[in-house]
Amino acid sequence: MKVAVSATGKDLNCQIDPRFGRCQYFIFIDPETMEFEALENEGVMAMGVPGSGRTAYCPKRCDTLITGNLGPNAASALRLRV
Repeated sequence: MKVAVSATGKDLNCQIDPRFGRCQYFIFIDPETMEFEALENEGVMAMGVPGSGRTAYCPKRCDTLITGNLGPNAASALRLRV
């Protein structure tokens, strides 16, 4: 199982970023081992509406997403990736 978190920083002590489309980082965590990987959100500076097709980007597959706000455009785009 992989958990993705929209985050304000690169480690497990940072806060959850309430913005999915404009979060600074995505942290991918294996809850069984607590191993994690932090990736910069390449969509943070993308042109367009946050959460629209181009910015609703989660760079790796995950089973669970923890974020503050997931608008309808981002929810729709993520549903298509399942």
